[in-house]
Parts: sequence; C-alpha cells; structure tokens
Amino acid sequence: MSESSITIIGNVVDEVVLKATDAGVSRVSFRVAQTQRRKDRETGEWTDGRKLFVNITFWRDFAENVALSIKKGDPIVVRGKLYSKQYVKDENNRVSYEIEPESIGHDLSRGVAKFERRKRGFSGSVVLDPDGLPERTDDVGEYEMLSDPSGDFAPAEQVPGRTLATAS
Repeated sequence: MSESSITIIGNVVDEVVLKATDAGVSRVSFRVAQTQRRKDRETGEWTDGRKLFVNITFWRDFAENVALSIKKGDPIVVRGKLYSKQYVKDENNRVSYEIEPESIGHDLSRGVAKFERRKRGFSGSVVLDPDGLPERTDDVGEYEMLSDPSGDFAPAEQVPGRTLATAS
C-alpha cells in the first residue's frame, strides 16, 4: 500500500495540551486549518475560499516538544502522511482527515522563531574528564550525581578544566 505524504501550511485552531495515556505515554492532538485565498477578479479584493481542517496527533518526545513550542493561533507548516477516518455522527456518514506527522515548524514567512535543542540521555549531571568520561569522585571508583536541593538537576556549567554535562 502506498502512503500519501502532504505538507500543510495553516493555523493551529485548538489549544495545545499535553496529556498522558493510561500507560504514561505523552500525547498532543490538535487541528490545523488551511484556508484558500483568492483574488476576486471583479473587485480586486482577496477573499477566503475553501477550508481544510486536519487532525494531527503527536506522541512521546515529539508530543512534548510540540507542547513546549506550539500554541493556538500559531502559523505552522506540517509534513506527514495523510489518511482519512470514516465515522457516523447523528446518523450521518462523515470523514475526517488526519496527518501522521513527520515534522512541524512555525511558518517563518509570517514571523520569527528560535530553535532550542532538547538534550536527551542520562538523567542527572556528572563532571566529565578531558576524554568525555565521568570523572571519579574518590578512589573507590564510584561517581557522584550532582543536583540542587530542590531535586531538579543543575543547569550545565563550566568548571575550570572540566566540563559539567547535564541532561534535561
């Protein structure tokens, strides 16, 4: 079976809310609206044409990144696989269009954004030696985890001659 890829440029029309499934998996779902713009030949004015609403669902780390980055009303560009779902509502057959997203971003033709990479990996902070390995804290060979009193891990810092790595 072949899959249809699509790129949608539109606006987020729902609140972007991060939820967890019963299994604890992160999930974000919202609709994107795309409105066709046409210039009326008689008046010379731009008018709204056909509208397309597409449901998009994000999972796991992707969902967490989207929840931190996107909000209702944002102009976005989404690329993914298009599919439809048929259902019955009020005894009427209906169709909804869904995108299984591969990527998403702000539409920079309409504004500016700043990218911030999220670090992944081990949990906590450790001091690294010049080879990038955890530095020993004593002769026994154990390593010490560094954290602040609140229990949150400290932000990355530069220690003279050493690098403090942090995972968030």
